[in-house]
Amino acid sequence: MNIEKTKAQMRKGVLELCTLAIIAEKDAYASDIIDKLKSSDLIVVEGTLYPLLTRLKNDGLLQYRWEESTSGPPRKYYQLTELGESSLVMLKSSWDELTTAVDKIISVKL
Repeated sequence: MNIEKTKAQMRKGVLELCTLAIIAEKDAYASDIIDKLKSSDLIVVEGTLYPLLTRLKNDGLLQYRWEESTSGPPRKYYQLTELGESSLVMLKSSWDELTTAVDKIISVKL
């Protein structure tokens, strides 16, 4: 069994929930999202995040606006749509149910 591969799959499985939760706190620039994920030990690279942001936008969960930057080109700031907000609530509920169920199983002493 490849533990690193399994860990990576688990992280990818919660990336959408975590990304929506980060953006729900405040409108976010992609590098802000990456920094927040990294500070929580969910290491993500731009090549993983950008396709996810595009998919979430195409699914109607996110929208964005451009803002001028004092240190370079304009920045794209993401924010949740109403659908994104309700999806976050549903994902959080599903996460809570899943972690409760898993905790019941893995809490048995090994």
